[in-house]
Amino acid sequence: MTHELTASRLASASSNGTASSRWWRDAVIYQVYVRSFADSDGDGVGDLRGVRERLPHLARLGVDAVWLTPFYVSPQADGGYDVEDYRAVDPLFGDLSDADELVRAAHALGLRVIVDVVPNHTSERHAWFRAALAGEPGARERYLFRPGRGADGAAPPNDWESVFGGPAWTRTPGGDWYLHLFAPQQPDLNWDHPEVAAEFASVLRFWLDLGIDGFRVDVAHGMVKAPGLPDIGRGAQATLIGTEPLPFFDQDGVHEIHRSWRRLLDSYAGARIGVAEAWAPTSERLALYVRPDEMHQAFNFRFLNCPWDPAAMRTVIDESLAATASVGAPTTWVLSNHDVVRHVTRYGGGAQGLARARAAALLMLALPGSAYVYQGEELGLPEVLDLPDRVRRDPAFRRTAGQDGLRDGCRVPLPWSGAEPPYGFGPAGSWLPQPAGWGALSVAAQTGDPHSTLELYRAALELRRALPGLGAPEAGAEAVRAADDGGDGTGEPPHPWGMRWLPAPPGVLLFTRPGFACTLNTRRTALELPAPGRPVLSSAPVETDGRTVLIPPDSCTWWAL
Repeated sequence: MTHELTASRLASASSNGTASSRWWRDAVIYQVYVRSFADSDGDGVGDLRGVRERLPHLARLGVDAVWLTPFYVSPQADGGYDVEDYRAVDPLFGDLSDADELVRAAHALGLRVIVDVVPNHTSERHAWFRAALAGEPGARERYLFRPGRGADGAAPPNDWESVFGGPAWTRTPGGDWYLHLFAPQQPDLNWDHPEVAAEFASVLRFWLDLGIDGFRVDVAHGMVKAPGLPDIGRGAQATLIGTEPLPFFDQDGVHEIHRSWRRLLDSYAGARIGVAEAWAPTSERLALYVRPDEMHQAFNFRFLNCPWDPAAMRTVIDESLAATASVGAPTTWVLSNHDVVRHVTRYGGGAQGLARARAAALLMLALPGSAYVYQGEELGLPEVLDLPDRVRRDPAFRRTAGQDGLRDGCRVPLPWSGAEPPYGFGPAGSWLPQPAGWGALSVAAQTGDPHSTLELYRAALELRRALPGLGAPEAGAEAVRAADDGGDGTGEPPHPWGMRWLPAPPGVLLFTRPGFACTLNTRRTALELPAPGRPVLSSAPVETDGRTVLIPPDSCTWWAL
């Protein structure tokens, strides 16, 4: 079956056929961590019906699409990223009819739907892996089993470490070892085996036929390993991801997989997309994932990890835009997700962290390209830092030398309304405890308050649609350069996508796009500047007489020129 996008909001935005087919280039996409978004049945766990019932919040927020984290049948050893059956909905989240109804409801509201696909590994309970352990002929070739080292094979085949800590190998009762770059319950697939590629092509078709609009590809950099599985020769390997070449990540062979998936996506009507969760050592390596015949988007984790420092921010922005423009693609910006500490807390926490998070949101939404919003960031939610050990679910928490194991703090269920937990999350409690005081941060409490973070996001997304200089221009990088000779007296060279940096005092970033300017003050003190134009939105109140402006500390302001 197929579904059509019928809402007038999306139809008007897509009245130009080319714009409709390239909607993803400037889309704002909202990430739903299904377990923690909304619970419809009172078991304390979010589900697909809960998501469907809360879709009007996302339509009112003004996003273009929703990305759903895994809801497939899973033992939940890693929050659903250990998939037992890729074509079935886990009863914890509903059933296949709930998925179908969610897609239909989203499309009726003008929202596209993107779902996760997890191709690097399966669950240990997947039928393939059970067959491999049972010794069925040919079954082990679908995974990466290897003999151990040493006289009795008691040592792992190489020195690779799990991202979650500890060795990346587990020994089976038969004596050999299998690779798992994540938890032992997540055995890595062997993408050199033709059955693996055929199976995932079938899985993608299954969900595309249901009407979904694209896939976020988990560990899109991980399916191919270096020949011979060579040693790395050093420990703390999780800290090297995205900074140094590794034999198990970002191998050139992954790109042929993505090309085959792009051909499959392009065979469907409706501009279906692929989104790479890819870690690469450089912006140039990351840009390879969004070449014209590969994925449509790739998360910019360098921007997410950038400190509150204007020089570092500008460097990341410039290098990212230049790298993606070199392949004709826009950049995909992101500040938070379900795997990292929320940026309110990363930026210092408290009032300062919230001020910086609000400013960073306006900066992100003003940059050329697309952007992702993680559930709750539109509410200004901080990281929950005081969860008791006994309630934590992160599989890295009880392992060592991997991630910090504290990802539960960004996955605490959302507050929707009321003064007491579960704050409208569902009829009963929540699978992780919510902090006292979150009632003031709920959707209901912030709605209509012009000073709230929620209303700031709503206003920003509305203006992003209305201001022609925002989003991602259709002109390619070369066309933009050809149309802009850089002769404005600033000495700055032409910049991809019609963006130009202007001179600014230390601690301040100032750039323009057609008909638009953005100022970011990272200093802890207010600063007076010549007014770039007419202020249209600010993360904190600004004072201007039309000629000069007093920009508050840790704030961002949008200007119409």
